[in-house]
Amino acid sequence: MTDTALAYARQNAPAFLEDLKALVRIPSISTLPENGPDMQRAAEWLADHLRRLGFERVSILPTAKHPVVYGEYLKAGRDQPTLLYYGHYDVQPPDPLALWKTPPFEPTIIGDDLHARGASDMKGQLLAFLKALEAITRTGSLPVNLKVIVEGEEEVGSPNLRAFLSEHRDLLACSYCLNGDGGIQAPDLPSITYTLRGLSYFEVRVHGPAGDLHSGEFGGAVENPANVLCRVIAGMHDARGRVTLPGFYDRVRPIPPDEHRENRRHPLRADSWWLEHTGAPALGGGELGYTPAERASARPTLDVNGLLSGFTGEGSKTVLPSLAMAKFSMRLVPDQDPAEILRSLGRYLEAAMPPTVTWELLEHASSRPAIAERDSAATRTAMRAFELVWGKKPIFARQGGSIPVVGLMQEILGVDSLLLGFGLPDDNLHAPNEKFHLPNFRRGVEVFIHYLHLAASR
Repeated sequence: MTDTALAYARQNAPAFLEDLKALVRIPSISTLPENGPDMQRAAEWLADHLRRLGFERVSILPTAKHPVVYGEYLKAGRDQPTLLYYGHYDVQPPDPLALWKTPPFEPTIIGDDLHARGASDMKGQLLAFLKALEAITRTGSLPVNLKVIVEGEEEVGSPNLRAFLSEHRDLLACSYCLNGDGGIQAPDLPSITYTLRGLSYFEVRVHGPAGDLHSGEFGGAVENPANVLCRVIAGMHDARGRVTLPGFYDRVRPIPPDEHRENRRHPLRADSWWLEHTGAPALGGGELGYTPAERASARPTLDVNGLLSGFTGEGSKTVLPSLAMAKFSMRLVPDQDPAEILRSLGRYLEAAMPPTVTWELLEHASSRPAIAERDSAATRTAMRAFELVWGKKPIFARQGGSIPVVGLMQEILGVDSLLLGFGLPDDNLHAPNEKFHLPNFRRGVEVFIHYLHLAASR
């Protein structure tokens, strides 16, 4: 059955690509209210696709904001495992539009890459899985039981996913979760992600005078909240790049010595790689004593994501602002706890803020870090599927980003997740000119075909 499914996938590769183009044309931007109809359109597109694949109980299930698409194919029998596939259909805004070389929602092929918002994150990944299902179901039947959920709020931190999983815990019961929102290290270097960093995202607002003041008349007599905020943020790191929040590193797992040695030998993570792919004039900004790859995946970070205060228009205006605000995020590693990080940040701000201002702290998003067993049955199956398609064993890799659902699956459903995806580090996720490497799309379909057959109990 595997051979016939593979043959079907190869024969229908052009049609698979056209379906991918159709999906990325839908501007399903979850954070913008004006794209609400597009979110519904994308959900309906996916629900219709699942129905055509023979899935049952296909539903567009509501949440407090954007819906979740659900479907199930439970015909393999009770002696076969039940997998829960997770994906998301929402995408980031395309801004800044001026930096796009092609229209963000008009998929354009340049060389071996498909350029469009959402092409890699994660509509290309999602379609690779759905097309593997098509190849299998058109030439036979699924060898495992399968449930599929595709959410519409991953790009805004999955704020309603906890409630959804709790409400539908029985419906989503499974052996483990197969998460398609992953990637590999390079086109010729398959890899399996075994750790994810968590996220704590905050906004702090510092208030000074009741309104903006003339800096010539009041500067020096009245505290400037922008000056205060800059001092407070600067104090969040020491001279060695370590975060200074009290207790911040108490639960951080050290990098194992063998992994540390391997990271220093990794050719794709040399300094030249980071400079080439970022355009930065030099590397820096993290803890001393660690490689760039370790600082970006295995160590916790604190980064300012936005600053705003006073006059920011063209020219000059001598104003002493009444308000300064900053947004900043922390990437957490096992076993850091977002609740403890919130308390730690509160203690730091209470000590650092002078009595000449007032301030407030808002928490916008949080998710736990996750770590998977390298020697689980699911991981061994994924390694074999990669080897059959790529012709080489995959390596293990950490991912610096956050996928909230992984921790929620562990907490609420009591199941681990296997990340199985095919995006590349230079796919420009969340940035202009996002792309998906089309050879990875085709090979991804084949990996999933192999995986689902290998995952079946013999």
